[in-house]
Amino acid sequence: MGLIIVERSFDHPPSDADLAATAQRMEKCKEIRSITWKRTVLSKDRRRGFCEYEAADAETVRRVQMEAGAPFDRIWSADIHE
Repeated sequence: MGLIIVERSFDHPPSDADLAATAQRMEKCKEIRSITWKRTVLSKDRRRGFCEYEAADAETVRRVQMEAGAPFDRIWSADIHE
């Protein structure tokens, strides 16, 4: 499994309810494809965000995002450097 980043930008800042609804739409697809959500980071103005997932590859995460109707700018595989 690898670290996959989903990068998003929003015309209108999403509410907590908006984010929860999107997460709910993805839940079954993530389970079927063995994807684990790790965390979401939002800018202070909530206009940009990153979601971290653990998954087999970026294409698997891309499919789930599209099936759930969750718009994204980019999806890419990543490594953590500390």
